[in-house]
Amino acid sequence: MVTPAVDLTAPLFRRELSLDRGHGEVDRAVLHISSLGVHEAFIDGVPVGPDVLSPGWSAYEWRLRFATHDVTELVRDGSVLSVCVGNGWWRGRLGFMGARALYGDRLGLIAQLELTFDDGHEQVVATDSSWTAGPSDTLADDLYDGQTIDAGRRPIDLTWHLPVVPLPFDTGVLTPYLGPRVVRHEVLRARRIWTSPSGRTLVDVGQNIVGWVRCTVQGPRGQEVRLRHAEVLEDGELGVRPLRDAQATDRFVLSGGVDHFEPSMTFHGFRYVEVTGWPGDLTDDDLEIVVVHSDLVRTGTFACSDPLLSRFHENVVWGTRGNMLDLPTDCPQRNERLGWTGDLAVFAPTAAYLFDVEGFLADWLVDLALEQEHADGFVPNVVPDVLKLMPHPPQFPPPESTAVWSDAAVWVPWALYEAYGDRVVLERQLPSMLAHLRRVQSLLSPTGLWDKGFQFGDWLDPDAPPDAPWKAKADPAVVATACLHRSARLVARAAEVLGLAAEQREATALADRVRGAFVEHYVGADGTVRSDCVTAYALAICFDLLDARDEERAGQRLAELVAQGGHRIATGFAGTPFVTDALTRTGHLDDAYALLLQTECPSWLYAVTMGATTVWERWDSMLPDGKVNPGEMTSFNHYALGAVADWMHRTVLGIAPAEPGYAAVRFAPRPGGGLTWCEGALDTRHGRVGLRWEQTTDGLVVTTDVPEGVHALLSLPDGTEVDVPAGRVTHRP
Repeated sequence: MVTPAVDLTAPLFRRELSLDRGHGEVDRAVLHISSLGVHEAFIDGVPVGPDVLSPGWSAYEWRLRFATHDVTELVRDGSVLSVCVGNGWWRGRLGFMGARALYGDRLGLIAQLELTFDDGHEQVVATDSSWTAGPSDTLADDLYDGQTIDAGRRPIDLTWHLPVVPLPFDTGVLTPYLGPRVVRHEVLRARRIWTSPSGRTLVDVGQNIVGWVRCTVQGPRGQEVRLRHAEVLEDGELGVRPLRDAQATDRFVLSGGVDHFEPSMTFHGFRYVEVTGWPGDLTDDDLEIVVVHSDLVRTGTFACSDPLLSRFHENVVWGTRGNMLDLPTDCPQRNERLGWTGDLAVFAPTAAYLFDVEGFLADWLVDLALEQEHADGFVPNVVPDVLKLMPHPPQFPPPESTAVWSDAAVWVPWALYEAYGDRVVLERQLPSMLAHLRRVQSLLSPTGLWDKGFQFGDWLDPDAPPDAPWKAKADPAVVATACLHRSARLVARAAEVLGLAAEQREATALADRVRGAFVEHYVGADGTVRSDCVTAYALAICFDLLDARDEERAGQRLAELVAQGGHRIATGFAGTPFVTDALTRTGHLDDAYALLLQTECPSWLYAVTMGATTVWERWDSMLPDGKVNPGEMTSFNHYALGAVADWMHRTVLGIAPAEPGYAAVRFAPRPGGGLTWCEGALDTRHGRVGLRWEQTTDGLVVTTDVPEGVHALLSLPDGTEVDVPAGRVTHRP
């Protein structure tokens, strides 16, 4: 690992290649590269690969990923290998407390170019004192605040070099990527350009996206063009308050000639851009909006006869894309963008239908296990756990395991196993899963309840005050104890899959103890569950905490509460993913559909009626009058509340795995809510599975697509079940 002898902003590292002579042509050239900070690598000005913002963000203390590029077609004798390194997550701002350089205050580069010649001779060019460094055209770069590029510093004067010096570094932390890297995706054009009431030039992309704006512009030398990004408008102007103190502003200093700018060492979550200093008239041909996220393959689709519901599903898709930029984040725009475990714990099944996230989330789970290993089994609220590097506010207790958030250690690997059917994720993560159970077991009261310590609870219950999102209707101990039972049951199932009898007995014993305590202390003789609210019943039903009689009564009470609330949402992060399943399971499908298709606030479709193109953090992130929620914390791109899409896939559409990885498939469409048709498909490890149903005058017509070798069963609403052959088959009444 080398670093410039003099600290620089976004330094440019350089090495001229002198190939060993007398061995013929280069048969193969491979570049392995990583950095402390984010890097872009070029050979003679040509990018070595499509990735950006590499090596991303991992648990840097124990794990730094490296990329490998085949550069055979680029390498020539005398070629120049150049690498620009920016602050990224290593040295930039992180979190919501203004901290910088939490991992280190020097940027660094480590690279190794391996050349194989025609005669088998090998040459290695690695980062050492023969490299040089100098300033790039970037004057400032930060993920939260944006990038400043001065075209007047081009072309870079490569005759002016600074020496590089070794930077202490443990090469044992280097590891290859398990998942995909971050890349550019499609390029969008401005939907509308206009002047705001205050006279500012505003651009509407038409879709809340994550990425940046690149442009080609010509103007007076030294003039600065400024692009500030935000997700919403408020009072006709750029709505920047939800960004908190993230500046989200790119600055381009003109050279006087024709300049091309692309701020690829930052990223923004935005739909709107405020443009200042543009020379002449700005047109939609001048801007290219580049969508950026991890290179995930889309696998699952959904569409139906209700345009609002179809749009909501697209919002879930876009929210997934924007929040899966190298790691699963809570939001992509404000001064946060952290890997909150609770968001992913509830959303993982949805993500695994929409995209192939097996490698992406497996990579993140390695970091989770590493953080946990160094914290005595405690699963932190964010992974990587940057919060542990910040001063802990003395008025708050030390961080400890919390339900849903820490349960990600169990729920996420199980979701991956169900989606892809590969035992490897369970084998790798079972020690982490068990460590979570054992840590939480040590926190239980003598009663067997998880009723001590801080809990997020049913976070962002719509009835909670804007400035106190933890103040939900559901008793946090009820939520926590229920979640622990689910985790213990899932660990027992994972141990059974792996043939680990002792671990299965351990997890089962804990689950039985917790279930007994839950029923004794939280379930009344008449079947009511403490808190008597939607989330309490939804969790008790879906997490198998009730016997048949109590479950029936709980389902009836749940349906009553949902109806009494006018079929508006009454749940937060904990209850929302499970309420429609609980209603369906207990025979109240009509209430589930009424809840799903509600358009008044709070509801899933309210945001769609307000023009949302992603899922919001709060049910009322924007109020009906167009004002932004007055709470300090609100985002217009959070995927957690979109977890209901999992129920849409399994129940509205009707595609679910009958065996892990869809080795067998269960088609169980349950039409309702006035929908007249629904269709979707999923690319599984065994081939494409598809389903379309349509309500006709003769009854329900269902068309299935099944890959060869996959057993499929069609379960119809009237209770009829039929085996489905491979290929496309239409089933008529």
